[in-house]
Amino acid sequence: MVGGTRLAGEVAVGGAKNSALKLMAAALLATGESEISNVPRITDILIMAEVLRRLGCEVAFDAGTVRVRSPEKPGTEADYDLVRRLRASICVLGPLLARRGYVRVAHPGGDAIGSRGLDMHVAGLERMGAEVSGEHGFVIANAPKGLHGATIWLEFPSVGATENLLMAAVLAEGVTEIDNAAREPEIVDICRMLTGMGAKIDGVGTSRLSVEGVPALQPVRHRTIGDRIVAGTWAYGAAMTRGEVSVRGVEPAFLEIALEKLVTAGAEVTSDPNGFSVRMQRRPTSVDVSTLPFPGFATDLLPMAVGLASLSEGTSFITENIFDGRFMFINEMVRLGADIRVDGHHAAVRGRERLSSAPVRATDIRAGAGLVIAGLCADGVTEVGNVHHIDRGYPDFVADLCGLGASVERTSVPDDLEFRF
Repeated sequence: MVGGTRLAGEVAVGGAKNSALKLMAAALLATGESEISNVPRITDILIMAEVLRRLGCEVAFDAGTVRVRSPEKPGTEADYDLVRRLRASICVLGPLLARRGYVRVAHPGGDAIGSRGLDMHVAGLERMGAEVSGEHGFVIANAPKGLHGATIWLEFPSVGATENLLMAAVLAEGVTEIDNAAREPEIVDICRMLTGMGAKIDGVGTSRLSVEGVPALQPVRHRTIGDRIVAGTWAYGAAMTRGEVSVRGVEPAFLEIALEKLVTAGAEVTSDPNGFSVRMQRRPTSVDVSTLPFPGFATDLLPMAVGLASLSEGTSFITENIFDGRFMFINEMVRLGADIRVDGHHAAVRGRERLSSAPVRATDIRAGAGLVIAGLCADGVTEVGNVHHIDRGYPDFVADLCGLGASVERTSVPDDLEFRF
């Protein structure tokens, strides 16, 4: 991409990747065809579709809608060759255990942003009556007599553990209480889909979920919420390039803290029920950021916060509290001329008027997008490698950038971007 571009215009945000993947897994809970609309056309959706196919489901994709037809007895094993590419595929553990009483799922892969164990998933399922063990790189869960209600307290409001335990609990006998549950909008979205399928869930949107198990669920039609992380990327892109961007298709409340940080940095932010606009007319002012579970500042937006800090007046202090490997991309930002010092999970970022172009590589989905936006603020031409990471979270990323006035070109497209729906 060529630096010196001011992003300006309107961009539409599609469905949330981190919601759509789990909604597809939730379709395993009911025999028949569930329809999920507003699904982003990204690599991770392709992988999840193949995971479901190998479990015996029929999966079709058309115009942003995924149809998943789940058999009466779905398969019980998720293979390593797919699960290693997508950590979200671990979310088939809960629904399959609830439906079949047995499941064997490979340990997940996904982004290399730090250790993310399954301890809370396992501990919660064991409290619900499952026997869980590990063997040859697989998690094996067995509940021949079915799952039962339990009181579960999560040591940390883990999104993945909350999702798995929630989807297991909807078919368990009795009432399951999940305390210190994650409250992310994507959790609320799953609860709404499950409720539409006939589940009984109280406390949606709070840190305490109460789930009364039911004998069976029915297929449903459900629309995925807008992707707050993609929306946040465009918001920070507007501020970093001193542009003016209108973002449509997402609830501003999903990004309240992130947008407040932009206001503190000097941006003008206006919102309405279907989106928001960000306008920055001067160099940003330094802002300190600490990532936290929702409603705090999202860890997935940390690369954008670092990018903004790299261009701001003064020094910003950035703290990552969720993933221990999130700072892996910092060396790439330094190659672009950013002045950053890292100490554990803290980073001190001294802002500069402008960055300088260099060849860099994406280390994960969000770091890749952040590096591209940073490249737009650098002198000369910046090349970003390993952009297959970006494909996993951003549909039509280059087209959207060009639509906002950026000079960006993609030199190659991997074969596995061809969707087989």
